[in-house]
Amino acid sequence: MIISNQNSFKKENITVEFFYKSTKDRFHIKLLNESVSLDRPITEQNLHRPGLALAGFVDLFSYKRVQICGNTEVQYLKKLSVEQRRITTSKLLGFNIPCIIFTDNNKPTEDILELATEYNIPIFLSILSTTKLTYLVSDFLDDHFAPRLSVHGSFVDVYGIGMLITGKSGIGKSEVALDLVERGHRLVADDVVILTKKGEDIVMGSGTELVKHFMEIRGIGILDIRSMFGIRAIRFQKRLEVIIELEIWDDKSNYTRTGLDIKKMDVLDVDIQYIKVPIIPGKNITVIAEVIAMNYLLKHYGYDAAEVLSKRIKQKMSKKEGGTNRSVDYFEHDFE
Repeated sequence: MIISNQNSFKKENITVEFFYKSTKDRFHIKLLNESVSLDRPITEQNLHRPGLALAGFVDLFSYKRVQICGNTEVQYLKKLSVEQRRITTSKLLGFNIPCIIFTDNNKPTEDILELATEYNIPIFLSILSTTKLTYLVSDFLDDHFAPRLSVHGSFVDVYGIGMLITGKSGIGKSEVALDLVERGHRLVADDVVILTKKGEDIVMGSGTELVKHFMEIRGIGILDIRSMFGIRAIRFQKRLEVIIELEIWDDKSNYTRTGLDIKKMDVLDVDIQYIKVPIIPGKNITVIAEVIAMNYLLKHYGYDAAEVLSKRIKQKMSKKEGGTNRSVDYFEHDFE
């Protein structure tokens, strides 16, 4: 399968400077000791609250993580004498921590700021609550440390279903995506699709910053889908739910006939429904893509046409009815 041959992104660290520039307006974060260097790496996506470390237990201190100091930590530090606070803070800052964020607008004391500057540790202040800031920062770091994969294909939103159309170069992926957009569906990305794992079983797809919603149609050239069809014709990201591989009809290949055997594909350790669609002259792939999306929705809401028909056939076969059983019962007075 084509996805298995694509490039996976290596997990890269980010710097405190990048983190600050990306979040200072969104998360209302302010740098308190501006003289320190922000060229410090953030190597882990999880956060840590240093309550136990401040109390003196540092055996299991996760010092490589961004530290969050909320009301509990601030109130504890305020109850210490200046000398005790300096000893406790120095022990904490002696570790190579990336930075410390104080929440709920709890500005640290001047002695803590002086020590942090001395140890070259950035101190940030946010007006947000500890719970809200933790959620926002965790989500931000999850995005940057999440496993990623770049694939070649067209990614579209069809009836709310994220559909990745793959296949060999020149088989018509972009043309199918363009036809779907013309019929009112939405383009997420074309040519290069970036897949990112979110949580345990969610894969999100998006385009690259450079290409975004441009599309190449052979024989025509480059199209700007947003300018041509409007803002309603695009999406910046969408959850991946179905993979369609287009393939020139091959007599030796096995294609699904009933739909009872649902195939899955492993994408970033998440099982995604996979459908191989053979292409022959006159076959309307756009309509088939729409039907796949609608059928996926029906199954999601508990109705599986293949299973319903299979049950009917089994029930019919199990009945031992005598007499003539006509296959067609005409409506009364409905003759041509």
